[in-house]
Amino acid sequence: AVWEGTDFITSMTLWDSYEQSLKNGTGVKCKKKDVMNLRAITFKSKRDTLIDGFIEAARFLVKQGVYAPDNLPYNTQFIPLAAIFAYDISHKKVLTNLTNLTKLSRWYWCGVFGELYGSANETRYALDIKELFAWIEDDNVIPDTVSRSSFSATRLLTLQTRNSAAYKGVMALLLKEEPLDFMTAGKMSVATYMQESTDIHHIFPASHCEKEKLPREKWNSVINKTMIYASTNRSIGGDAPSKYIKALLNHKISQNDLELAVASHQIDFNLLDSDDFDGFIIDRAKKLLNLVEKATGKSTSGRDTKETINAFGA
Repeated sequence: AVWEGTDFITSMTLWDSYEQSLKNGTGVKCKKKDVMNLRAITFKSKRDTLIDGFIEAARFLVKQGVYAPDNLPYNTQFIPLAAIFAYDISHKKVLTNLTNLTKLSRWYWCGVFGELYGSANETRYALDIKELFAWIEDDNVIPDTVSRSSFSATRLLTLQTRNSAAYKGVMALLLKEEPLDFMTAGKMSVATYMQESTDIHHIFPASHCEKEKLPREKWNSVINKTMIYASTNRSIGGDAPSKYIKALLNHKISQNDLELAVASHQIDFNLLDSDDFDGFIIDRAKKLLNLVEKATGKSTSGRDTKETINAFGA
């Protein structure tokens, strides 16, 4: 599990407070003092449904490409997500409808790429549960998490490690697109992700980039990374892409299948095969921004500004 006991009772307080607000018009609250005031009778009556809420939230996250706890962008966003599912299970079950699930998905990704769950979040949780269900009732009531979210093109260059929710978000979006393995062209599923010790690796290998004195800010950013099976990563090694492509083709994968597999990771095969690092970085940044826009339903900012052009070099 990726949640703790305090997350569980915070989520329950949020869900209970939202229900009370619908009955008597009170505000939704889940600050520490509200959590401390949660009554034992409420806990006992709501416990099993909230467990189901957390399980449904986990299933939803798997569908978003979040396959493992260490790749979950925000543990904190799990709290309102579970409360939303628990309320839905116990009431209208509106989240079985594709249109409403799409809104939930947009809300989720706006939180991740707006990087909105990094600190004191209780006020946001209260807005989330109230405004998400209001949005489901009325398309014009846009939740604060959705309206406030923004992601700039140059942010991709500063996403260098798993410490950032947006970094993990990009990796999840790549998995959500069901990419193919470079050695077998088999689809990466939750099962193969676990079996094959899948992890985040460089596309232009780090040792090659260092040898060529390429700028670390670019080669170590999320733009030059993707999810790769451990066995495939061993075949890639530290050589230039043109060399490891030849090695992969010697593993009996056809040229066509390898091109399809590479493209499924939002990579231009020709730029990779010609070792065109600068062209690859710009092309893949555009493709990753397109994925973010598709997930959030919002335009990313500054794609063609002077600052972005200077940062990317073209």
